[in-house]
Amino acid sequence: MKKVIAFIAAGIMGITGAFAGEYPDVSIKEVKEAIKAKNATIIDVNGSESYAKGHVPGAIDFVVSKDALADALPKEKDALIIAYCGGPSCSAYKAAAKAAEDLGYTNVKHMSAGISGWMQAGEKTEAAKAKKERKNKKEKKGAE
Repeated sequence: MKKVIAFIAAGIMGITGAFAGEYPDVSIKEVKEAIKAKNATIIDVNGSESYAKGHVPGAIDFVVSKDALADALPKEKDALIIAYCGGPSCSAYKAAAKAAEDLGYTNVKHMSAGISGWMQAGEKTEAAKAKKERKNKKEKKGAE
């Protein structure tokens, strides 16, 4: 009987180990608090088209930033990094979370509610300005 219990315990530990690399969940309320306190970097992994339509305020577009992610993230490796994607059944956030972890960040979390949960909760989103608008603004500033 002891062998059976040991075998079952080893199996459970093996299953738990298979989920290593998962990231702690953070609630919408916690994300809002982090935004207000300005103590988190938020990464949107929904793609640039979705990002342009609406994202969590202050979030960075992972598609645009992934090649230079180190430049977009804070210097402190224990800084809070929050990645999110479409919603609870989406796992695309893992690409950004792993990228941050690979850069040495130790406080990487996941907003599992995603942008769909954020909007269902009635939270405001921020739309990205079209590239042409940003370019025109830069040209105007340069002319002044």
